[in-house]
Amino acid sequence: MRLTVGFLLNPVAGMGGAVGLKGTDGAVAEAIRRGAVPRSADRAVQALSLLRDDDIAWCTCAAPMGEDALASAGIGRFSALYRPCNPTAAADTKAACRTFLDAGVDLVVFCGGDGTARNVLDVVGREVPVLGIPAGVKMYSAVFAVNPAAAADLIRRAGEVPCRDSEVMDVDEEAYRSGRLAARLYGYACVPFIPERTQGGKQVFEQQDEERAKDDIAAFIGEVMLPETLYIVGAGSTTARILELLGLPATLLGVDAVRNGEVVARDADEQTLLALLDEYPRAKIVASPIGAQGFVLGRGNQQISPGVLRKAGLRNLIVVATPGKLAATPLLYVDSGDPALDREVGDSLQVISGYRIAQRRRVVHPE
Repeated sequence: MRLTVGFLLNPVAGMGGAVGLKGTDGAVAEAIRRGAVPRSADRAVQALSLLRDDDIAWCTCAAPMGEDALASAGIGRFSALYRPCNPTAAADTKAACRTFLDAGVDLVVFCGGDGTARNVLDVVGREVPVLGIPAGVKMYSAVFAVNPAAAADLIRRAGEVPCRDSEVMDVDEEAYRSGRLAARLYGYACVPFIPERTQGGKQVFEQQDEERAKDDIAAFIGEVMLPETLYIVGAGSTTARILELLGLPATLLGVDAVRNGEVVARDADEQTLLALLDEYPRAKIVASPIGAQGFVLGRGNQQISPGVLRKAGLRNLIVVATPGKLAATPLLYVDSGDPALDREVGDSLQVISGYRIAQRRRVVHPE
């Protein structure tokens, strides 16, 4: 049976990531002022271009909210059922979803982040399955494919694979920007599920043993840090503990840079990191995967962009995680926005999980 898909795009999703805003909700003007550029359309085209030869009936929105991405992907036949306002808003996402339901779609596909997921859920509920092409900053919800290629595979097989109830999370972006993670369960959506294609929800680990493990990891990293070397330290409580042990302030949900025991940049954006790498080419990147989801790159740390990764060198990527987090995170993913660079990471990464202790974890590259 021919699949009918309703597709919509949030044109501003993810713009705040590379410029260090940790989200775009309510901050589009500031993101533009800092030099942010739209990225969600490119992410959508990556997925849609893999479906140009599939027999899918596409329903979408006019111009930047869907139509342009489908045309850029080489999909010439679609029905633009909804015309959004300019600029687009959450109300347009909801109105588009109502239009899709009225048209009898089998699946609603959206390209955006957690905020877009909530808007979709408000209208669609569990009436039809939904799937997110990841393009936001955090994406703690479990309704997203792990990357655009995985999204294409899930769309293609949506009528064949089982669906699961997946969490949609509500993250307080104002709190997040101030360094505090305040998240609550917003609801459940029905999502096509294929292992290693559909991402999980974020988990937070706070057990006493986990805190000791963070101290052990921090002690080891502090011991092996090299002089005259720039250390770009990603988001998370495990990485923050490294700086705390050194007596340095840490941005829990941002990216800091240190050299010779001093902070040279706090809560740095992509351009700051690129400038520092020009000044200090000898560099290491310290990152920790998101608990249970397994994303080392591409979720909540878009400041560490493909340009930053290439300048620092993938061989200089250091991954850290506690044993408890690793036990709940059997697979790792990278979704930097540059698929070729992601493949260069290889099929596994060594993860430092204690004092002079490391575990090797498989890295999955859905194609």
